[in-house]
Amino acid sequence: MHPLPESLRPTAERLFSDRLELAERFVAMLAEQGPERGLIGPREADRLWERHLLNCALMVDAIEAAAPEAATLADVGSGAGLPGVVIAIARPDIEVTLIETMQRRTTWLEEVDAELGLGLEVVRARAEELHGKRDFDVVTARAVAALDKLARWTLPLVAQDGHLLAMKGSSAEDEVEKAQKVLTKLGGVEPTVSRYGADEVEVPTTVVQVRRRAKATRKGDPRG
Repeated sequence: MHPLPESLRPTAERLFSDRLELAERFVAMLAEQGPERGLIGPREADRLWERHLLNCALMVDAIEAAAPEAATLADVGSGAGLPGVVIAIARPDIEVTLIETMQRRTTWLEEVDAELGLGLEVVRARAEELHGKRDFDVVTARAVAALDKLARWTLPLVAQDGHLLAMKGSSAEDEVEKAQKVLTKLGGVEPTVSRYGADEVEVPTTVVQVRRRAKATRKGDPRG
């Protein structure tokens, strides 16, 4: 059911390597349970690979470009597990934390983790509740909120010199411009918009990348 289209197999094999079977199992779970559990729309089950799995898996390229040595990652507003679960499948070397506020969604994410054995940390909380308590090399988010609002939730979770990688649509450049003051206030620098998979999928994955500036240390401070 919902097999990987042959035209997309080369991309899937590149991104998931020897863990492609796990991705296929995740697709099967989403297709079977997603609509009835309110995780995906009823029409999405037939286009999971193109619109969701590979769209999210291309975040691996964004991580490699921005933070090739990342060891920890938090996905804010994970919902159905997009992109957090997909990244965890593709990058087992990264410790992935899924942050989600809704109980029924955290239950789903825990079930996915148990079924696929991904070693995920699932946290039921609003991102703001973790400010000052947790930080991560990379923080991801997909279709959560406009960038200015999203930055307020997510940038405080990004470690110094870490990166926010936000999946966005065609208005990404406009969102960056509107959010510039907020980004600067929160220590976000060097915002860029990149697109991944242009030669592989019909709709490339658009990612806004923001680095969190390291705090300046005082002269003589041993932390410097």
